[in-house]
Amino acid sequence: MSPYQLVYGKSCHLPVELEHKSYWATKFLNFDLLATGEKRLLQLNEMEEFWNNAYENAKIYKEKTKKWHDRHIQKRDFKEGQQVLLFNSRLKLFPGKLRSQWSGPFTVNKVLPSGEIEVKHPSKGIFTVNGQQLKHYFG
Repeated sequence: MSPYQLVYGKSCHLPVELEHKSYWATKFLNFDLLATGEKRLLQLNEMEEFWNNAYENAKIYKEKTKKWHDRHIQKRDFKEGQQVLLFNSRLKLFPGKLRSQWSGPFTVNKVLPSGEIEVKHPSKGIFTVNGQQLKHYFG
């Protein structure tokens, strides 16, 4: 028994031996084609079962996330001519402690049925934004 085998509990293989042993193992394992084929089919079935399980878990996660998101959407009603503030999400990239993330005020020009709102600013003109990015301006 070699010192390596005493310490690690297995025999030491040099690169040349590994190449020969891998060839021998491949040759040995592939002799019984029926057993090898059955084992491979079993592995494929296990992998497919794993994929289906992961797919179901992802689907459940998406449903829960959607339910949570829909619960936290605030219904805001805007009317034409109303003053609103627009949330500037780009300021999150360049944080400033005392900088406001709301810009405006803007005037509501038109309310579209899909939740989009057309706002007007004297210098910036007219553009369409998502209604969730607006809040009422009390100024």
